[in-house]
Amino acid sequence: MADLETIGSPALWTITVAALAVLLTVDFILTRRPHHVRMREAVGWSVFYLVLPLIFGGYVWVVFGSGVAVEFYTGYMVEKSLSVDNLFVFMLLLSSFAVPDALAQRVLLFGIIGALALRAVFIALGAAVLQSGTWAFLLFGAILIVAAGKIVKEARGGHAREVDISSMRTVRLLRRLMPVTDDYRGTHLVVREGGRRALTPLALAVVAVFATDIVFAVDSVPAVYGVTQDPFLVFATNAFALLGLRALYFVLLDVLMRLRHLNHGLGLILAFIGAKLVLHWAHGVWAWVPEIPTPLSLGVIVAILVIVTITSVVADRRTPLPAGH
Repeated sequence: MADLETIGSPALWTITVAALAVLLTVDFILTRRPHHVRMREAVGWSVFYLVLPLIFGGYVWVVFGSGVAVEFYTGYMVEKSLSVDNLFVFMLLLSSFAVPDALAQRVLLFGIIGALALRAVFIALGAAVLQSGTWAFLLFGAILIVAAGKIVKEARGGHAREVDISSMRTVRLLRRLMPVTDDYRGTHLVVREGGRRALTPLALAVVAVFATDIVFAVDSVPAVYGVTQDPFLVFATNAFALLGLRALYFVLLDVLMRLRHLNHGLGLILAFIGAKLVLHWAHGVWAWVPEIPTPLSLGVIVAILVIVTITSVVADRRTPLPAGH
């Protein structure tokens, strides 16, 4: 099979990765001194990270055409909606580890860096799989449909999502290998105590976030490959969706628990993209099988997100969550 077509020239890859490194460095400097994140600060950075993909998409539109730009915006919408689910799990992890409010942004930043690194690996693997044959579209479609079924089943069952720290193998392994301090020591991951090195609870929280990043990457990368087969666009959509998560977390902290139907929507989106991939595979085998155009995909994804947001708001007004939830 021929190499996947990509708009990502070596120069564009270099500029994108360099810009990403600069933004992450700035984020790291900002979180160097723990502090409570005020809403004004969080909203400002959230807006900044929402404007960036709009500008980049405009650049893609002018240089590479409207079709490629629509693929980018659609992939970005998919990744951004899935990243909100990331935030929900991050919130549960931070609560389970009793991470101090001032240190939350540092944990989130490490989580974002880990997610970016893992997505890069999965994107490369996905590109390699796609080059091996059209059967890969059927495989990715099946993965997404199975994941969608699991998400919708849990959502319909009304099971509250929980994080059991004691069941995480990585956390248990770390506790066996090294001692862990009883309290947080600022932004330090490792400290010297009693003449030997010891991990802080912050290190365990970061490792737990990394572990969940792996799970999210398994669903996320095939989902965006269902929108575009361009590895550069897949990486760009993931990067832009993940960059603003730290700030968005503090904006949506009180809202996340009230988006009751978010998982229903995410399940529908994954199932839709899974079906799109299966149809794409089938079209390559039987030309009469229709394909789902990218503009239609964008419309369906936006519609699903709008509907589940509205139904969540209505449900919350009818039966508000108990205090503390």
